[in-house]
Amino acid sequence: MSFTTSFKKITLSAVIASSLLAVPALAGGNSVNVVQDGWMNGIGGGQAGSFNHMELHQFGGGNTIFSTQDGNHNETVVGQGGWNNNVNSSQFGGGNLNAVAQMGNNNDVDMTTTGFGNSNAVIQLGDDNSASTSVNGVGNSSLIVQY
Repeated sequence: MSFTTSFKKITLSAVIASSLLAVPALAGGNSVNVVQDGWMNGIGGGQAGSFNHMELHQFGGGNTIFSTQDGNHNETVVGQGGWNNNVNSSQFGGGNLNAVAQMGNNNDVDMTTTGFGNSNAVIQLGDDNSASTSVNGVGNSSLIVQY
């Protein structure tokens, strides 16, 4: 096999492989649902595109969740029950929803949203909870309810 033929095959293989890897990252309408029960669990999730849905639930203590979405009309829904839980969630784009509900003690939420027409919601039931939302852009809203 000549050098030119080998180079063409390698180049063609690289183009095909890169296109296969890029399509899922840019696709929309994906759905993720993760449920963890126990102690010291971690979830990390990320989605890019539009009309994606990410639902993450943890029951137990000492759990942590990190999620990120880039695109439009995406939803992140997080629920935690237990103690010493932590959520760090960020979204970039337009028309996105970022919602967290925590039941238990010593929970923490840090949300960052950049874009337009996005909504953040945090509900925390228990003692010693903290919530922080950072919103950059136009027409965004944040709601924090603590009991």
